Amino acid sequence: QTPTEATMTNGSRMTLLTTLICLVIAFVSIIPNIEAFVINPNLKCHRHAPATLIQVFEDEQPSDYDSSELMPTEQDATVDLDDNDIPIRDALKRELLLLASVTNRGEYASSEEVDIIIDLVTQLEALNPTAEPASNCIGEWDLALSSTQLFRSSPFFQTIRAAVGDDNKSIANNGFELHDAATAVSRIGRVRQIITNDKLVSEVDLEVGMAPGIPIKIKGTVRTSAALKVTTPETWELRISTTEVKGSNIPLFNQFLDNLNFELPAGDMFSTLTGSVPIVKVKTFYVDEGLRITRDVDDNFFVFTTA
Repeated sequence: QTPTEATMTNGSRMTLLTTLICLVIAFVSIIPNIEAFVINPNLKCHRHAPATLIQVFEDEQPSDYDSSELMPTEQDATVDLDDNDIPIRDALKRELLLLASVTNRGEYASSEEVDIIIDLVTQLEALNPTAEPASNCIGEWDLALSSTQLFRSSPFFQTIRAAVGDDNKSIANNGFELHDAATAVSRIGRVRQIITNDKLVSEVDLEVGMAPGIPIKIKGTVRTSAALKVTTPETWELRISTTEVKGSNIPLFNQFLDNLNFELPAGDMFSTLTGSVPIVKVKTFYVDEGLRITRDVDDNFFVFTTA
């Protein structure tokens, strides 16, 4: 194979991958609007927030902390077995969850609150009480706080990020911004993960208004399944399999979705276009009986709670 042919092959693969990203982004961006039988491109949503966790990582000087001090490039999970640290850990968790509540999972945090949240998360990770945290996450978890868009906790979007790699990270970020804008008139409700020994199921509840001035909302759940493998004490490797939209709150629309069978074989699509299903690496640096802190490949953190 000549250098020219290799360049053309790589270019073709990237074009196909970009096309796939557009398709999968469109799938979860547009399907909720199909449920409502309304697509209104002129309707705008204005979000009033002084500062967000998403914004803070884009600033040149996001806080008083140096990013290299907060999160080393290669971080390993630590285990703190000192009983004297239990009350400290409990106090940190209470403050973190209080901030998660008053800032709507971090979306409307002020600059000062952002700095506090980062500090609390970092301290909790250093006080992790559980050995091999990645192997001790079985159960149903609700997303309480995120340092980026809430939907990026889903393996659906994490697979897109993994597929483009670090060299083409901007392609994925542009797609995420597109999805965020496309769902601006929607409301993200409960975000949860159901974890077993070998599988992760992500469920994101959405609410979409039928039309301006009509006080009726259509609800649905975007459900993504991925195979899970524990590879280090803190690391999972995820391979996406399917994504679908289920569970409308209106029986007619629910039957409509069931009849159309909106299920995207995302894993097969990635495998066809790139030769294999991208591996998503996710690391958990803190877990106990009620709280889990997980980071993606870009060190965005997601704080989950369980009953």
